[in-house]
Amino acid sequence: MDHSSAASQKALTLLKNARGQVEASIRMMEEDRYCIDVSKQILAAAALLKKANLAVLRQHIDTCVKEAINEGRGQEKIEEIAMILERYLGDTGSV
Repeated sequence: MDHSSAASQKALTLLKNARGQVEASIRMMEEDRYCIDVSKQILAAAALLKKANLAVLRQHIDTCVKEAINEGRGQEKIEEIAMILERYLGDTGSV
């Protein structure tokens, strides 16, 4: 994976922003702030983490998966993506 690409930089920025949201959530808890405000902050961090994860997965598909397909190793990468999707969707059963 090219960690200097624009997609990787976008994911990194999202992760750093999420870190800021988590740190703010911690401070708010320590300051005994209003629960709903803390919850909103946590939801904002979770949304950023989801966006970052999607950016990482898109980058993976555009680079690693395409490369593996060209080298005849595509099935291995497809299985990896399927595993991630199962975890993401919370599916514990098998198809």
